[in-house]
Amino acid sequence: MVVRKLDKGLVKGFLDSNGYLTNELDVLDREGRLVHVPMTGVKAVFFVRSFEGNPDRAERKVFRSRPRLAGLWVRLTFKDTEVLEGLLPNNLLEIDPLGYMVTSPDVYSNNIRFFVPRTALIEMEIIGVISDGVVKRMSQRAAHARINFASEQQIGLFVPTNSAEKK
Repeated sequence: MVVRKLDKGLVKGFLDSNGYLTNELDVLDREGRLVHVPMTGVKAVFFVRSFEGNPDRAERKVFRSRPRLAGLWVRLTFKDTEVLEGLLPNNLLEIDPLGYMVTSPDVYSNNIRFFVPRTALIEMEIIGVISDGVVKRMSQRAAHARINFASEQQIGLFVPTNSAEKK
């Protein structure tokens, strides 16, 4: 993985699988040294195919068209005003309080996924919700039962009055 810092520095190395979910990253660099990087200084943690990548290939930072994978299509604006797009999981329970695990818009990129700490962002905008194509519908009986249950549980804030009582 490659840690890109807010000061434009890079740290290439290895990280425990859940090591990016703490306030400080403990990265084992390629020379075997343990490097401590505070999360407040991290722009993103990139999970890469190789450390070198392909310097001749320009990576796409935004989607050219609607993504094909399911998820929340987002636009991330970093503190240094760089803008990236990506996909978040549609399941909000998978979103961590420290940041977001994002799927890259370029499937042929050296970056498989990347983790962005909340502290590195100034804005995150949801562009769209991409469905997996499966429509989940309730049966008519379940829908009516849900409506009836909700109306029975409704508290009486506004009591209906007769127009005769007003006079």
